[in-house]
Amino acid sequence: MERLFTAELVADVGLAGCAHARAGTDRQVLIIDKETLDALELPPGTIRENITTEGINVNGLEPGDRLRIGEAVLQIAMPCTPCSLMDKIRPGLRKEIRGRRGMLCRVLRGGMIHTGDAIEKVATAG
Repeated sequence: MERLFTAELVADVGLAGCAHARAGTDRQVLIIDKETLDALELPPGTIRENITTEGINVNGLEPGDRLRIGEAVLQIAMPCTPCSLMDKIRPGLRKEIRGRRGMLCRVLRGGMIHTGDAIEKVATAG
């Protein structure tokens, strides 16, 4: 994974240039919080997340919640289920990270995001 300090999120697609960006899916962007990565002793980027947050409990977000990051707005779609790739990173990681791998999001409004941008919850599910 390459660390970016500025990136473009494309509406209904995902991160510009990302091989996993797909129009019309709920799996456009994966976010996880640094606190979870720290607890698992993993550096950012290890589990192939697109955005690493700090100070927000990503796993506590609900489908339908919306987040503003920089110019972009994301909508939480669903928790990310750990796949067998996790055990290739570290044996047993798939089980260890279950329920904590972060959230998959749709990009509702595209725009530029930058390291250090505030993340604001702008709408709540329900």
